[in-house]
Parts: sequence; structure tokens; C-alpha cells
Amino acid sequence: MHILDDLDGFSDRARELLARTGRREAGRAAGVPTDLLRVRDRTGRLIPAPTELVVSREAFRARYRGLRYAARRSALVGGRRRDIVRSWEFDLADGVWPDGRGWCFAWTGERVSSPVNFLAHTDGRIGVGDGAAFIEVAASVSRLIESHAVMDAVSSWDPWPGSLEAWVPSDAGVLAAERVEGLTPVAEASGPHDTWLLSDHVAVHAFSSWTGERARRRAVRIWSRGEEGRRQVRAAFRDL
Repeated sequence: MHILDDLDGFSDRARELLARTGRREAGRAAGVPTDLLRVRDRTGRLIPAPTELVVSREAFRARYRGLRYAARRSALVGGRRRDIVRSWEFDLADGVWPDGRGWCFAWTGERVSSPVNFLAHTDGRIGVGDGAAFIEVAASVSRLIESHAVMDAVSSWDPWPGSLEAWVPSDAGVLAAERVEGLTPVAEASGPHDTWLLSDHVAVHAFSSWTGERARRRAVRIWSRGEEGRRQVRAAFRDL
């Protein structure tokens, strides 16, 4: 069943995002059905699409094809606040690659100019890659959507410097985030490489860089709400 017809298991925050901005378009077919594809394995041989790839890719098509939504975000860039709306499209794209843990396949993803492909893995993870490696971004599609929903929900809060500018990791921001008290993990929006922590006054988004480096560097975004939030973040950055 398509996601917009079945939102069971999603948080109220994600339901609100999809109700407000979500829609379904016809989407493109992305070629022939997966079970008719011939794909190259890790040795370069052409083989019939393996069962795990057929099941995963066709399940993605059935569940998400044509989904569109937009998530708001705010950031400080060059010391100035920027309010941004990013659109996401969930259509299969051409491209299938073997991976050490299974297979991954391309989908359209965020509507920005990007040097990487957005990928889904047969084990359920979501990532990016250049055709040679799968770099995990979110533990699942649902957690990716939940992460966007949190980002959208705190977009009206005050973004802080030292968290992230132009995707550059900040050691000071990481250390500051660890010093903010009263934050609670948002389990449904978090995974090994993408974590949200929230309180009534502060939001922290910690994530791994989108590169193939090992170990991937950690970076954070930080927002505050009201004077109490500003006080807590100032205290966290003090003496860094």
C-alpha cells in the first residue's frame, strides 16, 4: 500500500509534514520491472536480478512511487540566517549496484544538484553513492522521513553558528552539543549516522559526513527557541 494511504507507525510530526506538503504524482516507471533486469555482479558478469533485489526494489516502487514532499530548514551561512525549503521525490531511477552486504538501487531523492546518487539498499538502509560504494545516510526510509519532519518542525527556531556551514564538520559544535542538558533522543528519527536530540528549548542534529572516508567525521546542527534556549546553548559553547 502506498505510504500516503497508510501512515501507521509514523509520528504525529511526520504525519503533519506529509499532510501539509505531501502529494502523489504519477512518477516515472524507471524502465522494466526489476525481475526482468539483467544486472552486473561484483565480477562484472551480467546475471538475472537476484530475488532480494527484485523484492526490495519493487517494494520501494509500490510503497513510495510518486511521493513528493517539502521540508523546511534554517541555517546560519556566512553569519546570516537562511531559510530553505528542500523538495524530495521518491521515484526509482536507473542504476543498480552490488554491495558487500547485498545490492543497492538508485532513486531520485532530494531535488538539488548533487555529485552523488541517492540509493536504497536491499537491507532497508538509505544512502548515497557514486556507483562504487554505499554511504549510509539513514537507517530506513521511515527514519529519513522522520528526520525531515524534525528538521521542518524546528525550522522556525534560531540556528547557531559553530554547528554547520556548507556541510563543513565543526568540532566545536560537536563538543557544545554534548554539553547541552535535558536533551532527549528522537528514536524514530535517529540511526547510527543520523541522530536527533530535542528538548523544549534546544534541538541538535548530529550526523556523519556524506563521504567514503573512514572514519566518517561527525558534524552537528544546533537550534534554540526563546531566551532559555539561547541561555543553554551559550552555556554549552562557553570556553570552547
